Amino acid sequence: MRGSDVTSAWRLTAARAAALLAAGAAAWGGWSWYAAAHDSRAALALTRDQVLAAGEQAVQNLNTLDWSHLDSGLALWDQSTTGDLHTQLAQGRADFTKQVAQARTVTTARVLDGAVTELDPGAGRAAVMVALQITVTPDGGTAAVKQSRMLGQLTRTPQGWKLSALQQAQAQ
Repeated sequence: MRGSDVTSAWRLTAARAAALLAAGAAAWGGWSWYAAAHDSRAALALTRDQVLAAGEQAVQNLNTLDWSHLDSGLALWDQSTTGDLHTQLAQGRADFTKQVAQARTVTTARVLDGAVTELDPGAGRAAVMVALQITVTPDGGTAAVKQSRMLGQLTRTPQGWKLSALQQAQAQ
């Protein structure tokens, strides 16, 4: 065999090996992508993230209220709740509105941290714990700042996850 024939055969073998390796890598990459896209853990992680975002926002909404914009603040409460909590807020709305208007306070909440503590996507139920910094400022007065931990139950509705129960976490 001549030298150029050996070189050509070697190049052809190397090209075939490179093509085989490239096809194998492409197949493995495609299978890995498909498996990750159809992994139930990915769907559960996405649901968990949605629950946490909805829970943090709803807890913040229910701890924020400006006496001078009561209607819009309470409308946000309505949008953030469902079930028994929604019913309780609606039933006590008139008395609560009167108390807040008389107190003339502005309450704002800022989420410090949050976590999903329970999640049952099949049943459409979840629970969150949210740490807040709450600032209460009376009209013409000095602001009082406190930190609070809230426990919320969420229910999946056609409009998304909403608070169905909310309570103060007990101090430990």
